[in-house]
Parts: sequence; C-alpha cells; structure tokens
Amino acid sequence: MSRVCELSGKSPQTGNNVSHANNKTKRRFLPNLNDVTLISDTLGRSFKFRVSASALRSVDHRGGLDAYLAKAKDAELSAKALKVKKDIAKAATA
Repeated sequence: MSRVCELSGKSPQTGNNVSHANNKTKRRFLPNLNDVTLISDTLGRSFKFRVSASALRSVDHRGGLDAYLAKAKDAELSAKALKVKKDIAKAATA
C-alpha cells in the first residue's frame, strides 16, 4: 500500500537527521495517513479512503466530501477519488 493521501496527494518527503556533531543522514518524513469512511450526501453512500489528517480537517472545513471534491484539483486525487467526484457531479446534474 502506497503512502500517498487519496484526496490531497500528500506523499513522503525526504530530509536529513542532523546530529549534535552536525552529521547528516537521510530520513523520510511520512504523512499522517488514516483509514476513514466518508459519506457522500449527494450519492447517499459511504466510501473508504486513506487520507492524511490535514486533508480530513480540510474535508470538515469545506463542509463534507462532496464540497471538498468539487473544489479539489483532478491531478491531486487518486483514481478512486476521481471516480467518486465524477459520480457526484453526474448525480448533481441529474
């Protein structure tokens, strides 16, 4: 399972551990990913996503999954989230 947020596209970053003697060794900064179930009001069903904690806060701030996906860029979304976004858009127009 990849360490990438399905909604925001956050992925591991690299950096250095720096010791007191200023020795540098490579390290990875991993995103805080959680398995969550989010409910779509438009479709009336739930979806399971692997989402970073910051993206989950953004979903709450924007008013739910439907509102978040409406504003989200397609390049940042996973294939699964992109399909949900298109289903929500189709249901909203119908």
